[in-house]
Amino acid sequence: QVRLVESGGGLVQAGGSLRLSCTASGRAFSFSSLSLGWFRQAPGKEREFVATIRWSDGDTYYADSVKGRFTLSRDNAKGTVYLQMLSLKPEDTAVYFCAADLRGGRPSQADEYDYWGQGTQVTVSS
Repeated sequence: QVRLVESGGGLVQAGGSLRLSCTASGRAFSFSSLSLGWFRQAPGKEREFVATIRWSDGDTYYADSVKGRFTLSRDNAKGTVYLQMLSLKPEDTAVYFCAADLRGGRPSQADEYDYWGQGTQVTVSS
């Protein structure tokens, strides 16, 4: 069982930056097999993969749409992953969700994640 709490969303102009946080907690999982992913969903659109990080070694994988602009990092002591978003574009506007997978990979499909946070709104104005 994993509980996920997100924060850091907000309103920013195009070209600006935001940093999202996701903190994982629970009594019945191991960080050694944990991957934390970020997805986003805009109104009327399907949920879209953004990025994922494998906790054991910090290995990351990014969607093509955010490569070079978004960066994942983790704080082992806090159990928190950060998504640093730079050079934001209006098309980045969406609700951003943190998700957890306990199988030790770097999945990019929503169906591969078992636990989800409630989301945080990111709005980028043009």
